[in-house]
Amino acid sequence: MKFTARQIANFLNGTIDGDPEVSITKLAKIEAGEPGSLTFLANPVYTNYIYSTTASIVVVNNAFVAENPIKSTLIRVEDAYAAFASLLEIYNQSKLNRTGVSENSAISDSARIGKTCYIGEFVVVGENTIIGNNVKIYPNTYVGDNVKIGDNTIIYAGVKIYSDSEIGNNCIIHAGVVIGSDGFGFAQQQGNNFKKIAQIGNVLIEDFVEIGSNTTIDRATLGSTIIRRGVKLDNLIQVGHNVEIGENTVIAAQSGIAGSTKIGRDCMCAGQVGIVGHLTIADNVKIGAQSGVNSSIAKEGAIVIGSPAIDASIFRRSVVHFKNLQSLADDIRQLKQALFKK
Repeated sequence: MKFTARQIANFLNGTIDGDPEVSITKLAKIEAGEPGSLTFLANPVYTNYIYSTTASIVVVNNAFVAENPIKSTLIRVEDAYAAFASLLEIYNQSKLNRTGVSENSAISDSARIGKTCYIGEFVVVGENTIIGNNVKIYPNTYVGDNVKIGDNTIIYAGVKIYSDSEIGNNCIIHAGVVIGSDGFGFAQQQGNNFKKIAQIGNVLIEDFVEIGSNTTIDRATLGSTIIRRGVKLDNLIQVGHNVEIGENTVIAAQSGIAGSTKIGRDCMCAGQVGIVGHLTIADNVKIGAQSGVNSSIAKEGAIVIGSPAIDASIFRRSVVHFKNLQSLADDIRQLKQALFKK
């Protein structure tokens, strides 16, 4: 798609320094700008690039003052970073604006498909499934029986959604995600054999949730595994059966949450966090990278790190002692030797 500086300035409520009719067809970083591209300058660290870039248009803050000649047309706005973020969103929406149902998809006669949906090649939609308006389901995705998917949700290629799962409005589910596979439920029998416990619950995902690639969310044994409104999950996360994650909590890659743990709202988990089962994590808790949480955290706003996870301030002080253990051991040895000589 092609846009002129005048069109972009009108959209951003900005003013133009330069040619209002210059046009762009793509977005770029300022250091990689080239003719036909639009970029932005918000961080002063990158100011030197504005004098060398060949980008056709650069979005800058109103307060920007040029110290050298600039080849590009400038669009001045109140907040260049926010303005560019808006342009990225529009660009992404236009790129993803697909509609229509592929002839190579397999949709059950009992399924209900909303208006202006996109259903790609080799998508399977099961019995009695309900798909809302403006949903986009990319190729090679499986949607099982009795699934509900809300309006404006995007499901990328290769996702597997097992039966009875419910997904809200305005969600984004990235490639390779598995929703509703069986929870890890086995009863030990005589002779160390294990009998599978039927997992007959489901997964409930509320509105505005984003789930990263290859993340897996297990169905509940009974009831629901629940991902509340606004949760953001990174790639490669394991969510066990009957887990509940509170509103607007964010969890980074390679984390694992064992069954029946309840995480509060507005929490943050860094990468590779492990949380054992049947715990309760209070609201606004922050858990540092590679932490192992093996007991409940009752204090709202707590910050913990380590394995086992402890208060972050205590952990940071302890690290000093960890690094000095050899020296401390040598001191103790010398003291013992001195005492025995006496």
